[in-house]
Amino acid sequence: MVNLDDLTLYQRLDPEGMLEQLKGLPRQCHNAWEKALKFKLPPEYRNADKVVVLGMGGSAIGADLLRSLAHHLKRPLIFVVRDYDLPAFVDEDTLVIASSYSGNTEETLSAFSQALNTRCHKLVLTTGGRLGDMAKKAGVPVFTIEHTSPPRAALGYSLMPLIAFFQQLGFFGDVSAEVAETLATLEDLQRQWKNDALQSSNLAKQLATSLYGKIAVIYGAGILSEVARRWKTQINENSKAWAFFEALPELNHNAVVGYAMPPELLPKIFVVLLRSSHIHPRTLIRYQVTAELLQQRGIPHQTVDAPGKGELAQMMGIVYLGDWVSYYLAVLYEVDPTPVKVIDYLKKRLSEA
Repeated sequence: MVNLDDLTLYQRLDPEGMLEQLKGLPRQCHNAWEKALKFKLPPEYRNADKVVVLGMGGSAIGADLLRSLAHHLKRPLIFVVRDYDLPAFVDEDTLVIASSYSGNTEETLSAFSQALNTRCHKLVLTTGGRLGDMAKKAGVPVFTIEHTSPPRAALGYSLMPLIAFFQQLGFFGDVSAEVAETLATLEDLQRQWKNDALQSSNLAKQLATSLYGKIAVIYGAGILSEVARRWKTQINENSKAWAFFEALPELNHNAVVGYAMPPELLPKIFVVLLRSSHIHPRTLIRYQVTAELLQQRGIPHQTVDAPGKGELAQMMGIVYLGDWVSYYLAVLYEVDPTPVKVIDYLKKRLSEA
């Protein structure tokens, strides 16, 4: 296994600069927030009682996190659509937000084209592409993403504008204090987890080492349920490795029964339990009991507590940890974290069909 404290590794294995993308997330979140605060939406968008976000992959995860943050709201109802078709319930009281970093995601383009034939309110988040062209032609407001990276590394622009828009439309109250805490938390965590922080005190490097050679299974609950999804997808794309996610308390009604078989696989699994102080007290007890069940079966696992105080800070802090873990796991596997050649192949084959 390579030594993660050897700084020469990063120049050799990361020629496209994913490391700098990771280091820059706090600044990206700040820039996206400030830009979104200045972006004015039509006042009638305030009347929406439903919000439907169209997106795939890294362009959809921000909406998942937004929905988790909005769990206390009576309105609007929030739906994340990862598919070709617009839900049939979309009407004049729905705000449809099409989010595609490239602007060329075929599922999002398909659903958005259907939205253009309805009376719903519409908004687009993109760097351009066909989606940007469609929106401008139809007179739909376009929030332009000003960041160059793989889509999964543009999370600041996937999430922070949505939070700003919800504040502007009156769905959220003033969340500036929560955003400030989150940005400060991310800056502090960046110093703790960056590549020149020694593994002896670097949780991200330690977790990556534990996951090396194992199948990663990520557990979350409440505001961290979708964060577990983010960990899974980052390990898939950055580390080029198998990973899965599940949510408590649901997994206590099925997944725990499957801990027994096949026995030869159990030592090759590593479960990470993401925990927040904002999770329901009964679910927190379930974390403890679930860890006991894993221990009884001899399944390697570790519980990780979210940093920060507020929900947004804890959510983004654990997201950031997962991003760093997936990066270091890629280095341990000695693979370049940036390219996703399998997805490129899949898109090419689809274009030929």
